Amino acid sequence: MKAIQIVQPGEIKTVELERPIPQDDEVLVKIQYVGFCGSDLNTYLGKNPMVKLPVIPGHEIGAVIESVGSKVPSDIKAGLPCTINPYTNCGNCPSCRNSRPNACQFNETFGVQRNGAMAEYMAVPWSKVIIDPDSQLSSKDFALVEPMSVGFHAVSRGEVSDLDTVMVIGCGMIGIGAIIRVVIRGATVIAVDMDDEKLALVKRLGAHHAINSRTENVSQVLKGLTNGCGADVIIEAVGSPITYQMAINEVAFTGRVVCIGYAKSEIAFETKYFVQKELDIRGSRNAMPQDFRSVMKYLKRRTCPVDELISGIYKPDEAQIALTKWQEDPGKVFRILIQF
Repeated sequence: MKAIQIVQPGEIKTVELERPIPQDDEVLVKIQYVGFCGSDLNTYLGKNPMVKLPVIPGHEIGAVIESVGSKVPSDIKAGLPCTINPYTNCGNCPSCRNSRPNACQFNETFGVQRNGAMAEYMAVPWSKVIIDPDSQLSSKDFALVEPMSVGFHAVSRGEVSDLDTVMVIGCGMIGIGAIIRVVIRGATVIAVDMDDEKLALVKRLGAHHAINSRTENVSQVLKGLTNGCGADVIIEAVGSPITYQMAINEVAFTGRVVCIGYAKSEIAFETKYFVQKELDIRGSRNAMPQDFRSVMKYLKRRTCPVDELISGIYKPDEAQIALTKWQEDPGKVFRILIQF
């Protein structure tokens, strides 16, 4: 079968591998679409310390079940579109014992700590296969489920309710997932980004207010929108020192800050705000199965402009071209899909 490998920083090649043979408790899936995410771009750029090269990237999966093992439940059938939960969990670490396997201490994510899904076929344990019982979602829809679920999970970590005003910093694919989930929960959403096209899109998705941090003073606009109080919840979905500091500085007293983005350098904070505001500062990692299901329920509404969230679809031998274009203009990319 054909597969994509990141061989070394700046180099991708297409390789031929043996097609996997599923075990009795496994499912063989035929990959149709796989999304490139930020971790894949960082691997390509040599900036992902968790990856050992060469590696097959990809964990945002839209597939069709090819065959099933003899011990697979009967509802998982050949021909069904699906996605795959791309995380592992050990079952014994503190996260797993606390029923939060998404944050397993020893997690290995497809395309990061182990080979990913950018290949024609993949064999996975049946428990990792997520199907749509109603068969309303296509494999292309399924390729968007995992990245959106990360934003959905962050909203759960923030315990957002309809009484909250929530500021989401960053309107990439993860931030969009967070904005959609906040809208579904009935809260007031303030979106922050530097790109007017992204801000216009999230307004159509339900964001009540949009702030361009390149041309507007975020602090002043936010105070005007919240009677000087700040946001009850701020979700940081960028991963830069400036946006992390913005989250701490602008969140309301007794507010919650949810951190998704990975900053590449150390950040200096006014730590007095941690105490004076009595803040809850929460990390958010990956997603839970219920987050996947919530995204699927949302996509079935057919109100999401799926095609607008896909910045390009490329063939496997065009993978390097795709990542190079993303590297050149990262602010304009939502999701890039590789189609097998």
